[in-house]
Amino acid sequence: MNLCNFSVVVSVDVELNESSVDDVIDTEDRIVSQWRQRTADEKSETRDPVDEILRPLGSETKLVLVERANSIALFFVCKTLSALTGLRDQWCSGQLGNIVQSLFTFLSRSARPVLAKRLSWLLADYERSLKFFGSVKGK
Repeated sequence: MNLCNFSVVVSVDVELNESSVDDVIDTEDRIVSQWRQRTADEKSETRDPVDEILRPLGSETKLVLVERANSIALFFVCKTLSALTGLRDQWCSGQLGNIVQSLFTFLSRSARPVLAKRLSWLLADYERSLKFFGSVKGK
């Protein structure tokens, strides 16, 4: 018997609130740089605080990449359908925004909260992920 694990990658774009930082581009660069440093060094001093901030995502959802585009793109891996729907529930309720703001404040080493003006997750992307889990359910 073969066991298969299926996951989906979810992309959420985060636009920073300009009034919460001195320089948006500099803050975005600092956040991405600190994330890369954290993921490059598993023994990094930032690991435990970041893990604690991300704990509400659950064990089946992992933040795997933080990149700059026109904003900051976050890439999550959802290992189960319930992880995917749970992440969407957190996004809809605003809890994901609170998690992201805590993470960005920590990574940017800002003395004041780094606020998100907008978190974007396209409904079509979410529905495509739902459909993927539905298509592999019987396999």
